[in-house]
Amino acid sequence: VNTGYDDLNKKTAGLQPSDLIIVAARPSMGKTTFAMNLVENAAMLQDKPVLIFSLEMPSEQIMMRSLASLSRVDQTKIRTGQLDDEDWARISGTMGILLEKRNIYIDDSSGLTPTEVRSRARRIAREHGGIGLIMIDYLQLMRVPALSDNRTLEIAEISRSLKALAKELNVPVVALSQLNRSLEQRADKRPVNSDLRESGSIEQDADLIMFIYRDEVYHENSDLKGIAEIIIGKQRNGPIGTVRLTFNGQWSRFDNYAGPQYDDE
Repeated sequence: VNTGYDDLNKKTAGLQPSDLIIVAARPSMGKTTFAMNLVENAAMLQDKPVLIFSLEMPSEQIMMRSLASLSRVDQTKIRTGQLDDEDWARISGTMGILLEKRNIYIDDSSGLTPTEVRSRARRIAREHGGIGLIMIDYLQLMRVPALSDNRTLEIAEISRSLKALAKELNVPVVALSQLNRSLEQRADKRPVNSDLRESGSIEQDADLIMFIYRDEVYHENSDLKGIAEIIIGKQRNGPIGTVRLTFNGQWSRFDNYAGPQYDDE
């Protein structure tokens, strides 16, 4: 599945079917936005349905972000309804495409179990002859009632089952994950694999781990304003390293980075 980002495609060769892909970041770095952009890019570039399990945000909010991102209209303007003619034109254009394709499915039930996620995904796959991409926002909000008193085992079961789902339906599963707060104590706050919450199993089961880091969140005078680093912390079949994207928060969108080239250590 094409990520929609040239540099990221080069490094990952796109999102592979049957891969479990973890997107992780500290709060307000833009992990929902980035994952939604991957979903939108997949939905726009192919006809297969994409399926979003939004355990945190109601579906209206997810759709509002998508409208902003695909139309490049400020989300505050959409929320408050203060739209000028150009905004309207862009939004109705986007709506037209979305209604024509009708391939974005959002399930905003909270506290889903792996079994529920699997049966809902199977149903959509059966009805539409396959799924292009599944996104889960976010992994730690899923539940395994039988293991609720052992968080490490519970998370291990969740990540194992998401990998199994990716294999069964032969589809990339993008699961968002939180990161440990302890990284805030470090001088360099760029995430590493061990920062994944309850991490052993997630790190093991994932085929691709991508962290999002925006320097301006920590340093308001950063030289890297408006730039996001997508740090590939693990890739089973490819290199690790960093890719830069441009971050446009006002319309919840990450875009290809066209700035000066940089060294990839």
